[in-house]
Amino acid sequence: MANIAEVLGRLTPEEVDELRNLGPQGHLPRHLVDALDRAAGGAGSGRGYYVSNGNVSATGGPLLVLRSDVSRWLAAPGS
Repeated sequence: MANIAEVLGRLTPEEVDELRNLGPQGHLPRHLVDALDRAAGGAGSGRGYYVSNGNVSATGGPLLVLRSDVSRWLAAPGS
């Protein structure tokens, strides 16, 4: 898996702001999962930067959150 800073550096500033605003347990909407995949190299490549929180949505899909170290990196001053 690539460096967190490297992958998140490929996101738009708006995507980074949205991830920061979600916080460590905010459920990732599909467009942010797609953005993380794109930044990590393509479809499904972002797996590992986000993980299932063990719950499912109303449609039966897993609810995804940022991995804890990714959330910490986003919350760090100057990141």
